[in-house]
Amino acid sequence: MVEGTKMETEMAAKMKMEPLPPSVREELIGKLLNANEKKKLIIAQIDAIIQDVVEEYNRALVDPGEPVGTVAAQSIGEPGTQMTLSTFHYAGVAEINVTLGLPRIIEIVDVRRKPSTPVMTVYLEEGYNTDREKALEVARLIEGTTVENVARSVTMDVINMNLVVYLDKYKLEDEKISIEDVIKKLKKIKNVEINQDDHTITLDPGDVSLMKLRKFAMRVRSTQLKGIKKIKRALIRKEDGEYVIYTEGSKLTDVLKLEGVDTTRTTTNDIREIHKVLGIEAARNAIIDEVKKTMDEQGLDVGIRHIMLLADLMTVDGEPKPIGRHGISGEKSSILARAAFEVTTRHLLEAGKQGMVDTLNGVTENVIIGQPIPVGTGTVELAMK
Repeated sequence: MVEGTKMETEMAAKMKMEPLPPSVREELIGKLLNANEKKKLIIAQIDAIIQDVVEEYNRALVDPGEPVGTVAAQSIGEPGTQMTLSTFHYAGVAEINVTLGLPRIIEIVDVRRKPSTPVMTVYLEEGYNTDREKALEVARLIEGTTVENVARSVTMDVINMNLVVYLDKYKLEDEKISIEDVIKKLKKIKNVEINQDDHTITLDPGDVSLMKLRKFAMRVRSTQLKGIKKIKRALIRKEDGEYVIYTEGSKLTDVLKLEGVDTTRTTTNDIREIHKVLGIEAARNAIIDEVKKTMDEQGLDVGIRHIMLLADLMTVDGEPKPIGRHGISGEKSSILARAAFEVTTRHLLEAGKQGMVDTLNGVTENVIIGQPIPVGTGTVELAMK
């Protein structure tokens, strides 16, 4: 058995001799110390474990000239052919729809400006995450409530050319909204006369046509009474002993401002929004996380390094770029590689007009003209006399 402090010093000295990254060294030392407390290791066992880790690390290293991009594309693309094409419910939250499978992967690699089903996972701070009432309070602040959500009906009276809103007493109580709150918000609409009789509100927009009355009705229905715009619903679920809020719709900036929200763990599936609020590194992590989650959900095992390479390529310029002719593939320096991807004629014509030169540094262009590709043994240029 080796003493804790003495063992730590010896291990640190041994590790310095090995070609391991600092993060791997720290993790290995931590795990060995834990194992030593439980099983009382001897020096020979520690040496054997370190040696095994070094061998595994060396085996995992990429060989010079290895086509990592091609391998990553193959590793993500092939399992993609086995993915479903439909939208499923959020795992465990049946009321919220979320895009999964191949459509979600396409959304991520295209870095869509508006995901088809934006959702947020909102974690709460201590004091809020164990108290159901406080968690519900935060959920009410998040959930966007409109006139339509608290009304039994919104009816157009075409005889008097006005609009009648019948408010639901129980919905108002549940959302903790008073009739005065509703009237106050409706008064912000210009040139409207408002009359109230118990839970019925009549709105007269003046002398308007039927088309304008319809537009007015739509505006009244969508008038925001409280909560965050773009977030239609917020549902609470208990996970691992704490309450978590799931939302349909996303507005990261506004949610992070709310009291009781854990800003370190709250996230959204909208990558562009993450980039805008938290920066490019967070966007990179989100791409990795979303692709991995989507693959795992389908039961497909893809090596994390392939996904990391994809995320690195998409974020290397400081902003998320799609894979495709409007992003990375369309920005390749090689004319032949661009032409081989999409809109062949236009690329070749533009290059011919401008007298551009293709230096043939990549794989695609060398395959096209039948030369050895600069990968593996093709990277070596050796001349013998």
